[in-house]
Amino acid sequence: MFRDKVDEKKDELIKSLCEVVSIPSVLKEDDSGFPFGKNVNDCLMYMLDLGKKMGFRTKNIDGYCGYIEFGEGEELVGIIGHLDVVPEGEGWNTPPFEPSIRDGRIYGRGTTDDKGPVMASLYAMKIISETIKVNKRVRLILGLNEENDWKCIERYKKTEEIPTVSFSPDADFPCIYSEKGILNVHLKKKYEPSGDIKIEEIDCKNNAINVVPKYCSVKLSVENRLEECKKILDDILLENMNYKIDQNHIIIESYGVQAHGAHPELGVNSISKMIYVLNKLFDMLNMKNEFLSCIDEKIGREIDGKSLGIKTVSELGDLTVNLARFELDGNCLVVSLNLRIPKDITTDEVKEKIEKSCSNLDVTYSGEKDYLYIPKDNKLVKLLCNIYNEYMGENREPIAIGGATYARAFPNCVSFGAMKPDEEDLCHKVNEYISIENLIDACNMYTNALYKLLED
Repeated sequence: MFRDKVDEKKDELIKSLCEVVSIPSVLKEDDSGFPFGKNVNDCLMYMLDLGKKMGFRTKNIDGYCGYIEFGEGEELVGIIGHLDVVPEGEGWNTPPFEPSIRDGRIYGRGTTDDKGPVMASLYAMKIISETIKVNKRVRLILGLNEENDWKCIERYKKTEEIPTVSFSPDADFPCIYSEKGILNVHLKKKYEPSGDIKIEEIDCKNNAINVVPKYCSVKLSVENRLEECKKILDDILLENMNYKIDQNHIIIESYGVQAHGAHPELGVNSISKMIYVLNKLFDMLNMKNEFLSCIDEKIGREIDGKSLGIKTVSELGDLTVNLARFELDGNCLVVSLNLRIPKDITTDEVKEKIEKSCSNLDVTYSGEKDYLYIPKDNKLVKLLCNIYNEYMGENREPIAIGGATYARAFPNCVSFGAMKPDEEDLCHKVNEYISIENLIDACNMYTNALYKLLED
């Protein structure tokens, strides 16, 4: 019923999205004094200024997050999105923070995750505010640290009002009823080189822990065994790996395919290939390294956790493992894993099994988030699913995902769009884009969702 209104806003919506995508809102520790860096703060200020220009109330919550709001009444309807993005990665066809439009698509980092859906939600609010009289408030909450450790939402929940009902435009249509739990696992061991070959540097381009790593390089000091190392590497290097010589050093490079850490099957992991080759090299040189051997044996190139003893098959999606980081931290070798855990196995069980499998390593954890599960017949799930099906002329069921959205941060909240079923998942990948058709469809469905939630 709002299609004409959305079409009227189309050009303005696209322009605003391009402007916000041009702000490289990647988490960065700098001397700006802002919690997540100047660029992230600039992105928040852009959105709050845009909200003010639309006639809405806005609030900056100490630089941790903000919100845009309209309406009157006791009840609060929430939309929970985020403005931060993962690092751009290498291999873009066009600059990731210089949005470009071609073939009906808007390319740029954050167009899908999550600036496009957030902007579609803001324009849905504008359309509702201009069209109907409401007796509730609508608040678009703007997170700034979703891609890392959610400090933004933790800060919001300490001081601000929790919505009565809400949705997060940060996943898939038709609607999400279950999200896996999350656990980051850090495996560490003191590095004590034996013999005349030594790992001197490891570079994974500061890969985000929720991204399948695209690149990894390791610099080895090889002293008098250069020719021997070259001969072994010529035999054991895997696809899309190479090495180069720098005096008495060998630099091994591994290339993969970047993907969202919740979907490691969609990527190719550069780190797991590197560890396989390093372990093989050291073993063939009679310099077996206990850390590399354990990681290769217990994780290797698996994404299901089978060798760790944590493989879990579930109708809500199987457990997955993303080997996300490989570091030389002082005198220690460290790898970090990003696990997505269905509700069929507890986090404590996962920890117990990992500690048993890797008993010779130091194991620590971070980023733990419990799973989200809401029955399919929940009123909010049914309402949002029906909005999608009526608008698209389909008959889809709500789905379960491996990603973690803000839906689990609030009661009576689920994720709703904006990626359509059967679309390629471009979150955290290079050449990320949102089609203009999908952007407009999302705006229509978010407008309809607000209308229904406000009249309920």
